[in-house]
Amino acid sequence: MLAAILTTFFFAASAAAGTRSASLIGPANANFVRLVVASLALAAYAHTLGQGFGGPALGTFMLGGLIGFGMGDVALYEAYDRIGSRMSILLCQCLAAPMAACVEWWWLGTRIEMIQFILGAAVLCGVALVLAPRKGERPGRGPLNSGVAFGCLAAVGQASGAVLSRKGFSECARAGFHLDALTATYQRIWPGVIVAAIVFVLIRVFRRPFSKSRLQDLPREKVPVAMAWVLGNALSGAVIGVACYQWALATTPSGVVLAIVAATPIAVMPLAWLMERDRPSRRCILGAVIAVAGVAGLALVPAS
Repeated sequence: MLAAILTTFFFAASAAAGTRSASLIGPANANFVRLVVASLALAAYAHTLGQGFGGPALGTFMLGGLIGFGMGDVALYEAYDRIGSRMSILLCQCLAAPMAACVEWWWLGTRIEMIQFILGAAVLCGVALVLAPRKGERPGRGPLNSGVAFGCLAAVGQASGAVLSRKGFSECARAGFHLDALTATYQRIWPGVIVAAIVFVLIRVFRRPFSKSRLQDLPREKVPVAMAWVLGNALSGAVIGVACYQWALATTPSGVVLAIVAATPIAVMPLAWLMERDRPSRRCILGAVIAVAGVAGLALVPAS
């Protein structure tokens, strides 16, 4: 359970660093450099101290990365463009946990106790209070139907990727092979990076070019600062955060893990208040209290 809570905080730190780096050098540059840094850092570890591409579950982890990191993330960014980040995250986070719990129960036979189900639902309700749009608000700028469809597809990707990670760790355990979380993260990231790169190229070919990058307009003295934010984003999210996520999935049912990780927007709130002067409303604070109480309860209940 500790690993899932650490994942939430590292993902929140990554979101804050990602926002700052994107504002300095542009989102396309920030995301690309983040992926390159994360991939190289994980490769350096996996092929020296880790197990590289070894283990009996390599195919399972790569498939999980293909579906979760590849399809799921691509769908999420398409949803961002159509219905905005708040509604996209609401759909993805609040649907992924119950989907993963159902799939894992059906496929792997993992049961979630009633108290865990209730506390997980409390976390998701709190997140919904924080992220739900205000009355009359029209999120995003694109077609609502396709935006909702991409948000649901992102949830399917995240849930399926989590369950496949659970399956991979189970296969390793049956074979008596210990696979550490960072190596598992490395085995998952490359298929996702390949999918993201292919989609990126297709978008450049079949859509209008992206707007002019801010990187060339950035003063030279601010380049080290921007790169520091990009490095922080890569290490806290795609490296340490995802490693904690894999660690959590190795020991805890995916439905419980995803319910806790869904509280990431709650953890972002104090950082956004501190760094961006984004003061939360009373509804957001109430939702945060409910979600944190649910996470605290889950931390006290032994996983099945």
